[in-house]
Amino acid sequence: MLNLDEKQIQSVMSSFQIPIKPQALQEIERLMDEEYPDLNKISNVISKDVALSSAILKVINSPLYGMNRRISEIKQASMMLGLNTIKSLVTALLLKQSFAGKASISLERFWDDALDTANAMQFIGGRVKNEVPVDMLFTIGLFHDCGIPMLALKYQNYKEVLMTANTDNVNSIALEEKAYGTNHATLGYFVASSWHLPKNICQIILRHHDLSFIGSKTNDIQDELALCVLKAAENLTENAKRYRDSADWPEFGDKVLDTLGISEEDYGDLLDDYNELYLG
Repeated sequence: MLNLDEKQIQSVMSSFQIPIKPQALQEIERLMDEEYPDLNKISNVISKDVALSSAILKVINSPLYGMNRRISEIKQASMMLGLNTIKSLVTALLLKQSFAGKASISLERFWDDALDTANAMQFIGGRVKNEVPVDMLFTIGLFHDCGIPMLALKYQNYKEVLMTANTDNVNSIALEEKAYGTNHATLGYFVASSWHLPKNICQIILRHHDLSFIGSKTNDIQDELALCVLKAAENLTENAKRYRDSADWPEFGDKVLDTLGISEEDYGDLLDDYNELYLG
């Protein structure tokens, strides 16, 4: 496990306001942890927030979920999709709401990408025989880059840093450290910790650009598989949306496919299937 040193911790805590876990999500999780979760109570908690419930219904009625009829109530959605899916959507939308203000990048586009990556992780997880729970995959996909909007909200030149990383194929972590003394992976770790995510997920977020995480004797195989699914999902969505590989894929690709036990041909089939789903 990689631990941040005291200097890094103090730098982040003094320079950034880390969003805390919303009360509504805490209440939903408390209700879901009961021996017999009450669907009505959970639906009522969500329905009290008109903006949240409207956003959830909009997502559920999108082509991605393939509903054959329009869903108009949160309780109805919970019955059809299951509480775990509803919780994942609530988490995604509340996380998005936690970052507001004038940013140097399009936050709407960023959160669209984050949700697409989270869904792609579930898509891959459902087709790859491993022992990683799909809700864990969704959470990692949603949170892994959440340090990016924090930097974009604080620094007006952050867009240029990202563009340099993408154009020159330079490690974004190194550029962020040079410019700001911190990076989006470290900030994402603090957000994940603030939202009380499991420690192993926080570590994956902290090290999601670190190739040495894969194959390390100190890591649990489940965590390595989860990181590999993340990198495969990032590449999947980047190809589907922008017809190019993700920035990390040239470095991670071979090791990711080998760890997941997927051939290049099989991954190509996954890409085709995902493109069909995404474009549909």
